[in-house]
Amino acid sequence: MTAEIGVYHAAEGTLQSGAWLLIALPALGAAILLLGGRRTDKWGHWLGVAMSWASFAWAALLFLNLTGLDGEERAIGVHLFPWIQAGTFSLDAGLLVDQLSIAFVLLVTFVGSLIHVYSVAYMEHDPDRRRFFAYLNLFVASMLLLVLADSYLLLFVGWEGVGLASYLLIGFWNHNPAYATAAKKAFLVNRVGDIGLSLGIMAMFAAFGTVTFSGVFAEAGNASEAKLTVIGLLLLVGACGKSAQFPLQSWLGDAMAGPTPVSALIHAATMVTAGVYLVVRSTPVYVGAPDAQLVVVIVGAITLVYGAIVGCAKDDIKKALAASTMSQIGYMMLAAGLGPVGAAFAIFHLLTHGFFKAGMFLGAGSVMHGMNDSVNMRGFGRLSGVMKVTWITFGLGWLAILGVPPFSGYWSKDKIIEAAFIGDGWRPWVFGLAALLGAGVTAFYMSRLFFMTFQGREKRWDDEAHPHESPALMTVPMVILSVGSAVLGLALGVSDGLVHWLEPVTGHVEHEEPVLSVPVLTGLTLLLVAVGVALAWRMYWQASVPATAPRGSLLTRAARRDLFQDDVNEGLFMRPGQYLTRALVFVDNRGVDGAVRGLAALVGGLGGRLRRVQTGLVRSYAASMLAGVVILLGGVLAVRL
Repeated sequence: MTAEIGVYHAAEGTLQSGAWLLIALPALGAAILLLGGRRTDKWGHWLGVAMSWASFAWAALLFLNLTGLDGEERAIGVHLFPWIQAGTFSLDAGLLVDQLSIAFVLLVTFVGSLIHVYSVAYMEHDPDRRRFFAYLNLFVASMLLLVLADSYLLLFVGWEGVGLASYLLIGFWNHNPAYATAAKKAFLVNRVGDIGLSLGIMAMFAAFGTVTFSGVFAEAGNASEAKLTVIGLLLLVGACGKSAQFPLQSWLGDAMAGPTPVSALIHAATMVTAGVYLVVRSTPVYVGAPDAQLVVVIVGAITLVYGAIVGCAKDDIKKALAASTMSQIGYMMLAAGLGPVGAAFAIFHLLTHGFFKAGMFLGAGSVMHGMNDSVNMRGFGRLSGVMKVTWITFGLGWLAILGVPPFSGYWSKDKIIEAAFIGDGWRPWVFGLAALLGAGVTAFYMSRLFFMTFQGREKRWDDEAHPHESPALMTVPMVILSVGSAVLGLALGVSDGLVHWLEPVTGHVEHEEPVLSVPVLTGLTLLLVAVGVALAWRMYWQASVPATAPRGSLLTRAARRDLFQDDVNEGLFMRPGQYLTRALVFVDNRGVDGAVRGLAALVGGLGGRLRRVQTGLVRSYAASMLAGVVILLGGVLAVRL
């Protein structure tokens, strides 16, 4: 690791000092649209678009400014205001503009702005379009705060803002109970991860007395491995929740209930990337905690294979793409867990993935637009003839995610595979082979998706469907993203430009050779990709695709049910809670309430019997009194004797 990590320079000039505008502009847009109400209906969507693009313009200028500085001067701290003062502890709110945060800012604002433009047409007939754009602006502002914060505590504020915005957007059509349930599920699962992150921040404060990046990273070098391991594992729990990694991945598929632009924003530019950002930003912590690093790699490897298997069985085009996101983020987490040798490649793949995944999600939305909102790929087929722009742009994204040279995924994903094969002992073989296997399975399920939707032997749509190309407001963003899918990898990967750019943050390592030579790995990867594509071509292009999915193998049926993740969650967490609740209700009814009701019944019964004594006859009362006196006297005599 370089010694400069954690050393920031004070902002100079209007451009650097005004970095807070990156967040303030979309936040202002959200505030105007929410407070302005129906009065902004006619122009509110364009305000949302303008605010997002304005933030990107500022980010682009700031990036150009950073490129003119020396490497060690590119970490700039921007002081905002005194924030927390409690005893000897004080924390100021501040921003950190450096090589890592500006890369995220450019991705979030550029891809996010394209999604805003697309949404103008996609949500044209929605009566609440103004509110939708307010939430989009809020989402972008929260993500920017997350990646620009200079402390874990301020990062947590943005983290929660992203969670709130995603809840509002996933459940935007909450008049549908299933959609509202999906939003609630995403919100609750993410809270589990948030608990881990909040405990991690508390552990930092207990160990170092500070929660700023500079303070934590400065102390991390002198801390014990045990402390860093605890902190690293707690941060990983937070990352798993936000990035849908095993075992907190169950919310991602259901989140497809939200409008398609939301899916594109969550999967490409904002929410799921936050966990990768957190782990890479915390590289100095993980470097001192090899066990925590190993767990990160294991989680990434499991998730990339898990998502790939699930993606093979999905007939819902959006859920297949969601499984793909889970798998690709798994690649990034695996690389991030490798430390400096893989952290820069994690960000590299995150950036290229942001373009081709956003393009494919918007392409899926375009297909839905032309197919009466249908998402069932078994009802598509040969759409390439009637939706040529969507077909071509989606095709470029498909080639990119497959890793076909020279498209973007080839430059970034192959680097992760190479990094996974670096090391000693069993690890490079296990993690490298998992990454290699994932490439082949990805080629199969993404080709399956592409062939079922755009190719095939027959058109499978019904007579009511009249597929057609989408309007320019939707296709132009798709075209721009497809260009990025084609060339961004080459632009960032040539001469390792991005790796050198990120080196002051991710750390410098000497070149290491993988256990298999790079040409061999490249050849194996391309061979597996070719096998995956050929298999999908034979099954879903050359053969007829039945309208109803066949029963399939046991693995296929399990993959359709997301490998029983909901069943496991219900069995481990929901059912025990329900049984405990029912047991407590039983004890309450039969124990507490039963005792009270029994005592009341006893008193009532005695009262009823005593009531019978009240006959109103004087002779009866006198006989009762006499009996009482006799009993008392008898008692007194018995005691004296």
